[in-house]
Amino acid sequence: MAFGFPFEPRLPATALPLAIGELDSWDSESLAKALANLGYPGFRHLRGGQSQNPAVILLAAISRNDLEVRVIESLPWLVVEYHDLDWEWLTREAKLRDAQNRLGFVVTLGRRVAEKHNAEAARSLLRELEEVLEPARLAREDTLCQGSLSEAERRWLRQGRPADAQHWNLLTDLDAEHLPYPA
Repeated sequence: MAFGFPFEPRLPATALPLAIGELDSWDSESLAKALANLGYPGFRHLRGGQSQNPAVILLAAISRNDLEVRVIESLPWLVVEYHDLDWEWLTREAKLRDAQNRLGFVVTLGRRVAEKHNAEAARSLLRELEEVLEPARLAREDTLCQGSLSEAERRWLRQGRPADAQHWNLLTDLDAEHLPYPA
């Protein structure tokens, strides 16, 4: 209360700096803690410390070769909850890292979650973002941050992945219907 305010004004998390200097240092543990600080219910027991910009957290996650599934499952929540993040910056940075398919898939799952919750503002914005990412979709096959999948797992996923994962050329069985929070 240095200036006589009864409370300290707080900036929204989306207004925090877009600092990517140590992007390579993020792992499943640090991402889980960052998501907890943004309010993700699945990690609420990890709260504490400073919040990070959700765009940086999402970029760090989709840039990782291997993440714990519980962190990957939180990403659609992030894009719905913080649908007002700096998408232009995030899209540009994802493309620089050839991660636009991962971003596109997470956005698609987020849109599906927003539809189920009647979150019209998020749904509309995420749909527009899908359309922006579509022309940049890569033809090469990738995983959703699960680079250590065995060849047998990869063959199985090629046969049984959801249509959205197939569209974004990702080997994953993640689907909006099976997320650990209400879809």
